[in-house]
Amino acid sequence: MAALLSLPRVWELLKSFKEWCRRKGWKTCEESDWVRIGHEYHDFVWARNVQPSTFFKVSQNPKCTVHDGYTYHVVNASYVAWLFQQPPSESLIQSLVEASDLYERTALYDLSQVYQGNPVCLKLNATKSLVFKEFESFLEENWGVTVKPAYKA
Repeated sequence: MAALLSLPRVWELLKSFKEWCRRKGWKTCEESDWVRIGHEYHDFVWARNVQPSTFFKVSQNPKCTVHDGYTYHVVNASYVAWLFQQPPSESLIQSLVEASDLYERTALYDLSQVYQGNPVCLKLNATKSLVFKEFESFLEENWGVTVKPAYKA
């Protein structure tokens, strides 16, 4: 495990993670924060804070913009990971756990402690997303961040 370094801003962290994914042969996009394996898109949404209604609106109908030559098209994301810079509310967490259709497609990563100097990322991830599992390994191996489940169903 790497020693904890100063974690870059979220958008820089995702840019570095997408480079990590490209080395694995996975498709990524410079303009958007998604990773594609096969026909599945794994989208990352980062937020300092979000209202539950916005969270559910985005999570229930996740879309990715895909650049194809000179055109763009919109695809459905198979999985969505939310990267929070402030702790998500307990009501948002509980609502997600209770929404079984979203619970298996949506992951939460609370990076707030890491940005305060404590190398712990709390997660809620019941998805089967290989990309999100790889993101957790990326945080641990490259930044010395311990990713641990903190929100119980």
